[in-house]
Amino acid sequence: MALTIFILRLAVCILAFPMYLLDFLGLWNWICKKSLPYFLARFTVMYNKQMASKKQELFSNLQEFAGPSGKLSLLELGCGTGPNFKFYPPGCRVTCIDPNPNFEKFLIKSIAENRHLQFEHFLVAAGEDLHQVADDSMDVVVCTLVLCSVKNQERILQEVCRVLRPGGAFYFMEHVAAKPSTWNYFWQQVLNPVWYLLFDGCNLTRESWKALERARFSKVVSL
Repeated sequence: MALTIFILRLAVCILAFPMYLLDFLGLWNWICKKSLPYFLARFTVMYNKQMASKKQELFSNLQEFAGPSGKLSLLELGCGTGPNFKFYPPGCRVTCIDPNPNFEKFLIKSIAENRHLQFEHFLVAAGEDLHQVADDSMDVVVCTLVLCSVKNQERILQEVCRVLRPGGAFYFMEHVAAKPSTWNYFWQQVLNPVWYLLFDGCNLTRESWKALERARFSKVVSL
């Protein structure tokens, strides 16, 4: 099986040689950062339709974590084009963080389409360093399809715990490595090297649940 994976992975890498050449020349990162927001602006529309019921279920009790003022302070890590905005409760105060500044114009469009929210800030930063966000300042932190591509999962979860107020909540939705000995896992192994480069560091084979279990959350609940 390992030999088959190696041969197929090599074939895929050969097909993707132009992309690897651009990466070697130092051009691919710039191209990826510029083009990815356009792709995700289209992809997230389809993804939201397919995952609408799951997202509604996930975010159904967000308002329960609002502070004494009744206003919910929410920090979204890796906000992208803002596909989660429609699922947030009215009056929610949203701060967005993403390391790619090219998402900003798409984010502005999403904000205009979701007038029920109160937009606070868009910060260009990596989730591993949230020094611009004060300790214990957020009721909720949201992170969807982000832990697959961060450089240090443990560090980003430490930052989540730091900025959450006592009794706050971390909401996440991630794709992870499939069960070994399944076809999904087989193809994840084959495609991962090219996928990682093509989608700006996205890793198909991460076992993100392990990092979440190691983090110092009082309780982890999966849907």
